[in-house]
Amino acid sequence: MGSLRSADELGGLQSVQVPGLWITGLGSQYPPYLHSPERFIEFANRFHNSERPVLKKLLRLTVNCGIDTRASTLDLEHGFGCQDQIPSIVDLDNWFRKFGVDLTTQACRKAMREWGGDQEDITHTIAFNSGVQSFPGYDYLVARKLGLSYDVENIFLQGVGCAGGLSIMRVAAQIASAATLMGKPARILCFSCELNTPYTRHQYAEAEAATDLQNMDIAASLFSDAAAAFVLCNDAGLDTPGAAKFQLLDWERQVTPDTLHNSKQILTSIS
Repeated sequence: MGSLRSADELGGLQSVQVPGLWITGLGSQYPPYLHSPERFIEFANRFHNSERPVLKKLLRLTVNCGIDTRASTLDLEHGFGCQDQIPSIVDLDNWFRKFGVDLTTQACRKAMREWGGDQEDITHTIAFNSGVQSFPGYDYLVARKLGLSYDVENIFLQGVGCAGGLSIMRVAAQIASAATLMGKPARILCFSCELNTPYTRHQYAEAEAATDLQNMDIAASLFSDAAAAFVLCNDAGLDTPGAAKFQLLDWERQVTPDTLHNSKQILTSIS
């Protein structure tokens, strides 16, 4: 249920000012393993024919991309992903719901510790993830591990890819601004987590079977595993002015026309 009032009753929209929005806590968490490009190449060679043209190009990019190490939830020696059979989608989901949720919970606790407030005062959670599609969303599992109130409003974003981090900040800003107009405090816990390296077996297998060098999926050569979080408050939710670390001044998004076909395409200059 809700209630509406006209703009005239509110004194007109022209008088509304941009509210104060404050980032009061930041946190990040990485898994324990750091792997060099050579370790990923060894991993690929154990299970796949690295002389196949697309996979060979992918592994060459792994070495030449300029990334010295990548954080991973896998040790690349034993356990998950190290069997002959490629992990199923159920296996990947279960892996994320354990290790992804754990990483995210740790990142959130760091952000909340820097914020310095009480977890019972969190009003909203906004989460993002691209790789997990099952329900309930992992944001619910994180909230339970953090002990957040059951009446916290939650939003879970999917399908925005690499724009996920900025998307949760934009949505948080809009929610906090709306809370300000309603005279309510907003203390929004935002978090994002991706576990990319558990998918490498699938990506190597796809590259091994592929023949199109112009449309190679480069994810297995670039991305790693991590989680990050921040707390955003409006003025009414900022209990201590000194708690503010950054002020969010503006936010916007734009879709570049006629670029959809580039979303998974590799540059032909990479060789």
